[in-house]
Amino acid sequence: MPLYWDEKTLLLKTETSYGVDATPTGAANALLVTDVRLSPMEGQDVDRALEMPWMGASGTIPTGLHAKLSFKVELKGSGTAGSAPAFGPVLKALGFAEVIAAGASVTYSRVSKNHSSATICLNIAGTLYKILGARGTGTLRVNAQGIVYLEAELTGLFVQPSSQALPAVTLGTQLSQFPQVATSANTPTFTVDATALVLRSLALNLGNTVSTRFLIGSESVIIEKISEMIDFTVEAVPLATLNPYALAAAGGLVPLSLVHGTGAGKICTLTVPRLQLQRPSGLEQQNRIVEWPLRGVPLPDSGNDQLTLAFT
Repeated sequence: MPLYWDEKTLLLKTETSYGVDATPTGAANALLVTDVRLSPMEGQDVDRALEMPWMGASGTIPTGLHAKLSFKVELKGSGTAGSAPAFGPVLKALGFAEVIAAGASVTYSRVSKNHSSATICLNIAGTLYKILGARGTGTLRVNAQGIVYLEAELTGLFVQPSSQALPAVTLGTQLSQFPQVATSANTPTFTVDATALVLRSLALNLGNTVSTRFLIGSESVIIEKISEMIDFTVEAVPLATLNPYALAAAGGLVPLSLVHGTGAGKICTLTVPRLQLQRPSGLEQQNRIVEWPLRGVPLPDSGNDQLTLAFT
């Protein structure tokens, strides 16, 4: 009897102690995602390289075992101001801290140490793939007339797959609340240096360097470095309005703001106080209109303040 790929559930929960099963449940920790990709048993195969009196292979030993999981999740608020979105634990596993202001907002900002980790339970047609101590990197992607997504790439400790029935899951507003696509009405603000620009696309690459660290007495997945980059394409404007060439040449730092979503509990705001614009790579045109493909590096000021993602 074949196993059907579409029969799957994904549960994800922040761990209290690294690598200790947080025991996610279908009622509280189900996550609605798309474009799931799983590599359940990554690692190396060490050749025994035995000297034998005959020709033939001597076998290998698997080492450094870990798992990798990637997916996309709709970037949208919970629908209630001050209530964390369902994918909040994902952001925490990507190197963010979560601060909740009751009834008002949930804000995610970068942290440089003691990164959170997650337990993941991916069940595909009755086979449970559990991943412990998961951390990773990702990209926030906005395209005009498209759904706004957070693309996550998580790496964690290997656990032997097991047979387990698909759990019952509660998806709530993840399913019933449709995402607001990126349009002029739904994405009312995009500014660079306080200048409103017409936006075609934006990609915030979190730039986390994720490594496995397997030693005797300690095995873990760590975020060892963070270096974000933002790529965005906008309609060109007169240089008197915004001059990316002069800003890039001077190493100027400018604020960037993106607001997506309308309605209480449905608004997501990306704030970058100090964006260093890089050299523009060239010009593009769509419908005979000049467009700038631009990129910039969010720079910290006092530390861990290079960007925030707030849900209100």
